[in-house]
Amino acid sequence: MTSRLDSLTSWNADWKGLRVAVLGLSVTGFSVADTLAELGADVLVVTEKADEEYERLLPVIGARLWTGALDAVPAELSDFAPEVVVASPGFAPQHPVIAWAQASGIALWGDVELAWRVRDKVVRPDGRPADWILITGTNGKTTTTRLTATMLVAGGLRAAPVGNIGTPVLDAVRDPEGFDALVVELSSHQLWYLGLQTGPDPVSPHAAVCLNLADDHLEWHGSFQAYRDAKAHVYDNTRVACVYNKADAATQGMVEDAEVVEGARAIGFDLGIPGPSDLGVVEGILVDRAFLEDRRTSALELATVDELAGLGLAAPHVVANILAAAALARSLDVAPAAIREALRGFRLDPHRIEVVAVAEGITWVDDSKATNPHAAASSLAAFPGAVWVVGGLLKGVDISELVAGRGMRSKAAIVIGAERDAVLSAFARHAPEVPVFEVDADETEEVMAQVVELAAGIARDGDVVLLAPAAASFDQFSSYADRGRRFAAAVRELIARGADGEHDGDADPASEGPA
Repeated sequence: MTSRLDSLTSWNADWKGLRVAVLGLSVTGFSVADTLAELGADVLVVTEKADEEYERLLPVIGARLWTGALDAVPAELSDFAPEVVVASPGFAPQHPVIAWAQASGIALWGDVELAWRVRDKVVRPDGRPADWILITGTNGKTTTTRLTATMLVAGGLRAAPVGNIGTPVLDAVRDPEGFDALVVELSSHQLWYLGLQTGPDPVSPHAAVCLNLADDHLEWHGSFQAYRDAKAHVYDNTRVACVYNKADAATQGMVEDAEVVEGARAIGFDLGIPGPSDLGVVEGILVDRAFLEDRRTSALELATVDELAGLGLAAPHVVANILAAAALARSLDVAPAAIREALRGFRLDPHRIEVVAVAEGITWVDDSKATNPHAAASSLAAFPGAVWVVGGLLKGVDISELVAGRGMRSKAAIVIGAERDAVLSAFARHAPEVPVFEVDADETEEVMAQVVELAAGIARDGDVVLLAPAAASFDQFSSYADRGRRFAAAVRELIARGADGEHDGDADPASEGPA
C-alpha cells in the first residue's frame, strides 16, 4: 500500500480502484470526493449530515455516502478498509475516526495534500504547474491572501485566492484555464494535516508567510504549543521566500526552525525601518529592501501611508498585511508599480473594520471578523477609546490579557454572547474603571437592537462604536457575517428613526458587571 501511495504524485498516476474514505461533505469534502471520483478511485463519503445538493450529486459522480453518528467508527467504514482517509479540516486530531485511522496505520491526508499531488492536471506552456504561495496566521489571512492575489494579477500573472478563503484548492488545480500562481490561505487545521505528510513529494511552496501568532482554536488543537506547531508547517519545504513578522518573535522562530529548500531566504516585515532583507516603513513610505540588487543602500517605494489612508487601508494591522502581501508578490517579480496599482483598487472584506455609518458625529464600525483576542486588539488599536462591543463563543481562549491591555482604554464595553460571565469577570478584575453593559437577549433578532440602543446612549460626538467581539459567533448567530449584518441593520434602523431624539445618554451599567 505504501509503495502505491508513494507513486500517486501526479494527476496522470494510476489512481483507479484506490479505496478512499472522505470525511465530511461540506464544500471541501465534496471537492475531494469529486476529484477522486474523476481519478477513478473507489470513494466512500462518511459524514454526520449531508447537504441535500451534495447528497444528490454523489451518486452522479460515482461516490457512495454513509451518514450517521461518528462518536465511534461505523462498521461501514471499517469494513470498507480504506487505503487512504482524506479528512475535511473540521475533524480534530482527537476525533474518534481520526484516532482510528492513525492507530490503524491508514494514510491520513487533508485536501491540500491531495491537491498538491494532482497539481499537474493543468500546466503552464513550459510544462510547469502553478506556483503555490501559502498564507497563514491567527489574523489577517484572508485580507493578505486577497491582497497577494490582486497584486499578482496586476503584475500580469494569472492567479487566484484559494483554500480556507472559500474556493477549495482542488477546484483551482482542475480549472481548465490553469494558473501561474495559487495563493492558498491555510487554517491551522489544514496545516496540522500537512504536518502528517510522509510521501516523496511533499507540498513545496514558492513562498510562505505566517503573519502572526496568538491564542486561537485551542479546543481543536488541545494546547497553544500544538497550535503553534501546526502553524509552523506553513514554511516546510519553501523554495524561495519565508516571509515572517519581525514584530512577532514566534514567526521568526518558525522560520529559523523550518526545513526549507536550500537557497530559500528569510524576508521580514513590520512597521519599522527595514533591514536589507526586509519590507517596512520609512517616513510614511512603504518600501522594499529585500527584492533588489542594491538592497544594502537602496529601497524601492511601494506606496505611502497617506495614499493608503485615502483608500481606507491605513490601520496599522492592515499596513502590515500589505507589506506581507507585497513581499510575497515581489518574490514572483511583481513590479512596485503593479503593487501600487493593485492597492488603488483594493477594498477590505465586509465586516473587517468596515464603517457602516456616521451619524450625529458617531462612527459605527463593524469588525465582526475579529473572532479572537488578537484580531480585536488590532481593531482596538486602530480605534482607541471606542465603545467596544465584545463577546461570543470564546473557543477556550482567555480574554483577560486583551481586557487588561487594549480593553482598559475603552470608553465603555457592551458585552454580548453566551459566555458573558468570563468577559464580565475579566473587566471586573482588569479594567474596573470601564463602564460595562450586558446584553442578555436570548433571541438572535434582539441582540443587536439592544447593542445599538445601549451604544447610542453612551457615545457622543467624535466617538466610535466598535463591534470587535474577540470571539466566534456561533453561540447566537449563524456566522461572523450574520453578526455583522445584523449590527449594521440595527445601526441603520436606529439612525432612520432619529435615534438622537430618543436617548438621553443615561444608560446604566449592568448590575451583573462592574460600573
